[in-house]
Amino acid sequence: MAGSKRIGLITGGGDCPGLNAAIRAVTKSALRVGYEVIGFRDGWKGFIEGDTEILDGVKTSEIIDRGGTILGTSRFSPLHLEDGTRWTLQQFKEWGLAALVVLGGEGTLSIAGKLAREGLLVVGIPKTIDNDVVGTDYTIGFQTAVQIATDALDRLRSTAESHHRVMLLEVMGRTVGWIATYAGMAAGADAILIPEIPLDEAKMAELCRMVKGRSKEGKRFSIIVVAEGVGLAEETEVSGWVGEVISKIIEEKTGLEAKFSSLDYIQRGGTPVAYDRNLATAFGVKAVELVREDKYGQMTAIKGNRITSTSLEKVVDKVKKVNLKVYKIAETFFG
Repeated sequence: MAGSKRIGLITGGGDCPGLNAAIRAVTKSALRVGYEVIGFRDGWKGFIEGDTEILDGVKTSEIIDRGGTILGTSRFSPLHLEDGTRWTLQQFKEWGLAALVVLGGEGTLSIAGKLAREGLLVVGIPKTIDNDVVGTDYTIGFQTAVQIATDALDRLRSTAESHHRVMLLEVMGRTVGWIATYAGMAAGADAILIPEIPLDEAKMAELCRMVKGRSKEGKRFSIIVVAEGVGLAEETEVSGWVGEVISKIIEEKTGLEAKFSSLDYIQRGGTPVAYDRNLATAFGVKAVELVREDKYGQMTAIKGNRITSTSLEKVVDKVKKVNLKVYKIAETFFG
């Protein structure tokens, strides 16, 4: 709204480490240049329902290291409502906002991008442990998830070596394998299984040969990282954890003991690492700069070591797959 000095702020989709650092950065940098900041609770749901709280320097102090989001979150989409776009634009007008800053993953930011087409003055900040948002090298939360997974792999190695086992760790990644790739590379995994490279019958046989070959060479343990969305051969029945299914196949094909673990939601919560705190801070400041410059329909981004922005239009209904050049680096050390 022309002349307004009020910014709205929501966090949508799954929680991740670094959200509170971004909330703090948006709020404090906005207050510093004369804006009022209104937080809407539980994502788009709170925006439609008008469930708000005023964010100030006190409420956003001492939260830079806290996991989750003080605003709460949900996967609610106003676009699923009848006249949802109209309701959203009406709420924006009634709250007298200059802009709405949206912290979200590819789903939440796709909603923001579609609403921007309809005239919503919105700025996006990418956050998701999956790192699957197009237009930015990294998203808030990714590096923390990688660190948690790497730490878990380091701990599994000692057990695998002591008991001469094949140890599989399943990490999040329904459609992309960024966490699996980076954590597996950092931990020196013997194999990394990702959705971008389906584990068909031939690749499963190759995996089993590799594991068996390591055993014959005197390497009496193996570490395998599995993204939860890795695809298996069509005839393979998967009723639970895909990593557990793969571990059973390895036992059957090789005769070696294979054990499975999953980090599940553990990798999504808790204290953000320094990288994510700094990235969230930089993104929050950049988001307020975009509002001040009337650059709406944009999303903050990092490219190389440069904080920049990109159009939300590029994000809508797109998913950033793993760069297979990076995967090839990790693959160099398989087996």
